[in-house]
Amino acid sequence: MTESAAEKIRPAEPADFDGILRLNAEWEHFTSRLAYDSLARLHESAAYHSVCAVGPRIVAFLLALGPGLDYESPNYRFFDSAGDDFIYIDRVVIDREYQRTGLADVLYDDLLRLARRRRVGRLVCEVDAEPANMASDRFHTRRGFVEVGTQWVGGGSKRVSLRECAVEQEETR
Repeated sequence: MTESAAEKIRPAEPADFDGILRLNAEWEHFTSRLAYDSLARLHESAAYHSVCAVGPRIVAFLLALGPGLDYESPNYRFFDSAGDDFIYIDRVVIDREYQRTGLADVLYDDLLRLARRRRVGRLVCEVDAEPANMASDRFHTRRGFVEVGTQWVGGGSKRVSLRECAVEQEETR
């Protein structure tokens, strides 16, 4: 990965929303559509929302939510109904030019540090199973995410694999 890109990971700000929405629109067949006002609400309630910028351009972002929110996503609701010890990865998007450069790992590692600091037990997400998002499937499998369920979403237009990864807590002295 380019060192300059990893060094540019920082908390998202409202000034980043146009870049985030641009990236999301390129990948909404996997993530889902996102409007400015919806992004602003998610940002305000996010447990984690970071971006990677190269110059003024947003090239990656990760948005994650904690439990107990009034969020209509059926995937979020699946995890929220099963307990409150999680951070839900709502969406992670990497610009095509920066795919396979390690940015997703850097963002996930940063989220994992936050989960450990907050003593959260699991990271959760969904991966498109039908139609399959093979790159996401490989990434999440490599990161230790295991399937805990499946469901049809989007009015039956796609099936998702609901996954979780245990957050190993560091020993405290």
